[in-house]
Amino acid sequence: MPGPDWTGISHSHIVGRGSSESWGPLNSSPVGPEHELGPPQVPAILARAESRLQFPPSLFTDKTLYVPAWKKCQHGVVRGLAVGGIWAFMTFAIQRKFVELFLIKSPRVTGLSRDTILGFQVPFNLTTYATLLFLSTQVTAILTFFLSRNIRIARQRAWEQTVASRGKGPDFWQPYVEEWEHPPKVNEGGWAIWEKTFASVLGRFFVRRVLLLPFDIVPIAGTLISAGLRALGTARYLHQPYFESKKMSKYEIAVFIEERKWEYRAFGFAAALLEGLPIVGLLFTVSNRIGAAMWAHDLEKRQHYIASQKEEKTQ
Repeated sequence: MPGPDWTGISHSHIVGRGSSESWGPLNSSPVGPEHELGPPQVPAILARAESRLQFPPSLFTDKTLYVPAWKKCQHGVVRGLAVGGIWAFMTFAIQRKFVELFLIKSPRVTGLSRDTILGFQVPFNLTTYATLLFLSTQVTAILTFFLSRNIRIARQRAWEQTVASRGKGPDFWQPYVEEWEHPPKVNEGGWAIWEKTFASVLGRFFVRRVLLLPFDIVPIAGTLISAGLRALGTARYLHQPYFESKKMSKYEIAVFIEERKWEYRAFGFAAALLEGLPIVGLLFTVSNRIGAAMWAHDLEKRQHYIASQKEEKTQ
């Protein structure tokens, strides 16, 4: 299916933009040749968007991001780690026995034994590893309980501060414009309904904490499989603020994602992989909003370009 034609475009073709556009505090300099990583047919004004996320604000170095997030979550983190540490200390022996009896001794079900994973030798004590991984998942759940509402606010602030760092206001987000001459057909029934359900808050909790729990105790392979299954739902969830800002319908969202399904799968896989890490994954649930907001900004610039092209054709 042919996408939009990017050839023969100058800077002035972007609505409300010229060659002197301000790129915000993090991108005050024009795109140099060393940064033009996109294909040569991409317009110069979209070169930075094509090589997206080159200069993202960092959650670890930008005070406008990490200070508000930490202040909102610090008390919950301290309480959660204290309760989680006590729980892990008191139940480690019991849970290790459980892992040994029901998982290690059931290799036909779990693929685990004392020394192998799916038949492959491992250089560590598998019983202890599985127990620690099992406990870390529980400590993560305890931390999530204590952080609860505050971490949701921190995620929202990370998105808002990232957008603000680009120097864009609410009017930057314009109504949806179809980019393809022949957009792909999308199926809003069947698996699509389940996919949207799993992208909801309760759906993601069920998939992550219940449905995919057996994969969490399988080193490496289980983590990769779990991230792969959650990839598209995670990406859709991370870009929900973008879709809401543009007031997109469910059908428009489905078409928009289908046109970029491999980009969304790759982005969602990386995000789900990081968020699935025990304990530190909670930090990535905040920092992933930064990457999502930066990508949304670049996608919106492309939307502006398409809108300007369609406007020129009607004149």
